[in-house]
Amino acid sequence: MATSLKNLSDYTSDHFVDISEKRFGLVVAEWNREITDTLAQGAFDTLLKHGAKPENIFRNTVPGSFELTLGAQLLAQHEEIDAVICLGVVIQGETKHDDYICHAVASGITNVSLKFNKPVIFGLVTTNTLEQAWDRAGGKHGNKGVEGAVAAIHMLGF
Repeated sequence: MATSLKNLSDYTSDHFVDISEKRFGLVVAEWNREITDTLAQGAFDTLLKHGAKPENIFRNTVPGSFELTLGAQLLAQHEEIDAVICLGVVIQGETKHDDYICHAVASGITNVSLKFNKPVIFGLVTTNTLEQAWDRAGGKHGNKGVEGAVAAIHMLGF
């Protein structure tokens, strides 16, 4: 979680496992695409930085954040995929849609992770404004995609 005290892109890699033979799925929402593309690039670059091979990183797109759960399940069901990173953006609007979407995605991603017994990472940016979303997509709070990749690497060490 990004706060004034924590940047999403700050982490230590001291206990990272070797991911050179690991396969990663990225599920990226198309809604707010400029932001989600930035998140996906952050995740991709971080995986490469720590030893993943480009050919072992698979990106699938889904229409919006609500569809991240099914997108994750479609990747996670493949035995050769070791971890899935879900990336999307939900910005609060005039209605309560953001509450419903965020809750459904959080529950769905948790269920997929438990069903397939592998890391399925919640990389959903949930903000009040577009500016706050950009702050978490490489802005003053770092990049949630980087945080998602780091979480996936950490979880592969269990």
